[in-house]
This record gives sequence, structure tokens and C-alpha cells, in this order.
Amino acid sequence: MAHHSRLAGFIIDSRTDDLGTSANFWSAALGIAITDPDSGGTGQYAEFGGAPGDLHVEVQKVEHPSRVHLDIETDDIDAEVARLEALGATKVAFVKRWWVMQAPDGQRFCVVRIREDNQRAAPNRWD
Repeated sequence: MAHHSRLAGFIIDSRTDDLGTSANFWSAALGIAITDPDSGGTGQYAEFGGAPGDLHVEVQKVEHPSRVHLDIETDDIDAEVARLEALGATKVAFVKRWWVMQAPDGQRFCVVRIREDNQRAAPNRWD
């Protein structure tokens, strides 16, 4: 069965005790506004708005070393994970409602549910 996916955005993983300071830095550095300083109400995520291409950008408080990772959004998480595994990616962990995966070169990324409430380009169709 066909499914769809596309680049959702970039997540800035920040190993910090002060999410606000990290979010403020990235807001100023990228020139985009913080639209939700406590997305989800857990003190772990700060969301930005107005990113180019309507990409999702957020700062996420993490325990691992700081890095940037991307999210791929899809209308069928299981099918997209299987497609990416066939390309050589591996599953790392299922978190809440998305998969953390690892590319063959070691880069981490997430596969998340597609958001239709944006102006991004149409997703790719995979048969």
C-alpha cells in the first residue's frame, strides 16, 4: 500500500538545565520567534514559528550530547520505517508516538506522524 512522507523539520537537541536560555539563543541566531516556550507542558520542548518553508523547528532538552537531528513525517509510520530500514537505517527506540532511527552513517533522526496543518510542499508518494 502506498504511503507518503517528507521532511518535517529540524530539532535542536540541547543538553541544558535551562531550556529558555537555549531557545532564546537559537531564536536570535536563526531569526525566528519562539511561539511556544513550553510545548507539551513538560519543560522539554520550545517550538519556533515562521521558519523558512514552514518547517517545524524546536529546541528539545536532552540528556545525550547536544546535536541537531531531522524529523521525517509520514501518514504511515510503520510503512515509512520499513522503507527506511530497506535503505539501511535501523530502529533505535520507540518514544511516545514516533520512532528514533539511525542512518547507516550513524546520524539519528525521527519518523513522526504527518502534520497537515502547514504550508509545506506535498509529500513524496512511496508505492
